[in-house]
Amino acid sequence: MLRQRSRPLLLVFVLVGAFAIMLLDSSGLLAPAQNLIHGLLRPLSTTLTDLRSSGAELIETVRDLRTLRQRNTELEALIDRLSVENLELAEVAAENEQLRSLLAFAQTNPTFDFRGGQIIARIIGGPASTYLDLIEIDLGNSHGLAQGMPVVTDRGFVGRIVRVFDRSSEVLLLTDPSSAVNVMTQGSRAPGVLRGRAGQLPRMELIPPDVELAIGDIVMTSGLGRQFPKGLVVGQIIAIDKNDNRPFQQAIIQPTVDFDRLELALVITTFPPSPPEEEEEETPGLIEPTPTP
Repeated sequence: MLRQRSRPLLLVFVLVGAFAIMLLDSSGLLAPAQNLIHGLLRPLSTTLTDLRSSGAELIETVRDLRTLRQRNTELEALIDRLSVENLELAEVAAENEQLRSLLAFAQTNPTFDFRGGQIIARIIGGPASTYLDLIEIDLGNSHGLAQGMPVVTDRGFVGRIVRVFDRSSEVLLLTDPSSAVNVMTQGSRAPGVLRGRAGQLPRMELIPPDVELAIGDIVMTSGLGRQFPKGLVVGQIIAIDKNDNRPFQQAIIQPTVDFDRLELALVITTFPPSPPEEEEEETPGLIEPTPTP
């Protein structure tokens, strides 16, 4: 009962209060109070506005960060792809440079017939008695290759083919201990035999004792024995061993070909033989061709 009686009274009180506030406001008597309340609430309103603005900016910043992160991921992927493409282009450029060098060598030797090949493997090492230094190229019987053919690069003599398969061949490098090549010095024309040594630089042997040698002398194939063309550069003399108690001199040769970086090579399939008058009947360093099993 009490609650039911208080409700009308509360309603009357509210209406009277509202009417009184309207009268006071219309008469301007509430202006000081309104100004006071407005002054008190202004900082709060400003803070709320700033917070709302900061929140909007924060949301926009988060969106920007997501966009930047996605863009950064895309750029990193692009950089990786361009790096790979750049490496591939550099590899193509290096191979083209090698091919141009080999082509230039072939053009300066028009009397030779060549087949170009790629190095696909290298076999090196083993005990001194069975030490091997071979490379395998991607040319074989089906490309017209045969045992004994010389292999070169634009830098000089590499070795000779010792075993031929249908689509590949093994090349015995001049550094192999079983390799023996008839050579001569370019300046003094001193003859000798270049022999490979296990894990060491090759040595030029059987050099006549009365010939003057010099460090830096160029050594090249002599053409004797008609195994290889005459004039293929082999290397340079870097050390000389001359002993009056020995009938011949010796010299250590630094090959002009870098066998550790060998990638492409040329096989000389045919070449004109040296004129008979250039071969002496009793040349101390002459090595006759011997078949390789």
